[in-house]
Formats: sequence, C-alpha cells, structure tokens
Amino acid sequence: MKPLGAILAGGEARRFGSDKALARFDGRALIDHVAAQLAPHCDGLILCGRSGEGGVPDRPRGGLGPLGGLNAALHAAASRGAARVLLAPCDTPLLPQALLARLAGSAGSCFVAQLPVLGIWEAVLAPVCDAYFAAGARASMQAWAAHAGAAAIDWAPPIANINSPDDLSGLTGFFP
Repeated sequence: MKPLGAILAGGEARRFGSDKALARFDGRALIDHVAAQLAPHCDGLILCGRSGEGGVPDRPRGGLGPLGGLNAALHAAASRGAARVLLAPCDTPLLPQALLARLAGSAGSCFVAQLPVLGIWEAVLAPVCDAYFAAGARASMQAWAAHAGAAAIDWAPPIANINSPDDLSGLTGFFP
C-alpha cells in the first residue's frame, strides 16, 4: 500500500512576504508542483496547516511549525488506514522522483538529513507525537526524529527550497 501524501502548507512565510504555497513557478503554484511530484508515490494527498477541502489543521494546535503539520498528517493517515505518510514542504517544487521513490520504498521512518521536513513516517507514531508534545518537548523536526528513532538519509545534489522571492527567481539553476 502506498503512503498518504502530506504537504506542509501552513507556515507564516515571514521571509517570503506572502503565501509561498500559492507563489507561481513555471505557470503553476508551488503547492501544485509538489502535489504533482508526490502523487505517483501516494494514495491520496492532504494539505497540512490549511483549512478547506483536503486540508487538516496542525495538531495539537497551530504555530508549532512543521512538526504540528506532521502530527496532523500522522493522525489523518491512521484514521484513513494508511500505514505511512510521505511528507514534503510546499516550497520544494522540484523534488527528485528518485528520492521520493527511495523514501516511499524505505523500511521505517526516515528523513532527508539536509531537509528534515522531507521524509516518510510511520502512522503508528501519531500517539507518540501527541505524547511528545504533551511532555513539552521542542517542536523541532530533528529533535522529534531522534525521539522517534527515524533514520537520516543523505541526498545530493541539494533540493531547491524556496524561502524568499530571490530563491524563487533563482530557481532556474535547479533541475528535477
């Protein structure tokens, strides 16, 4: 069974100045690029940190960054009977298909060392993540990954990650 795809799309985009998910690249919104990249590897897609159709609010509340989105995705996967979540941020429009296939085909939870918000997570971690937050732990993807026993994998070349309008305008130097 393929994992549930989850796109982190609830950030404040302070450095970008507007909603990054809707920023345009090559004629489409960044979030649409990410959805198209994830789709072949997933059974269904959800948007973390977004309201409306296909969206799930961060859990246990907003303002916790990517880990709040991951926790929401873990619970959504568990409620849908999906064993895993393939997680990607909305600001990575050129995800390598080989990397996504590697993540989707991996055993256990793992993430990209150079971009910890990109990874595959076991849905059975949903209550573990709830307990992690309840204990007052840091809302850090790397701290969570260590707590959950997730493996870090290295990937090269770098994955384009859009944090500013300059990053978006310089995207032509990257290739999927």
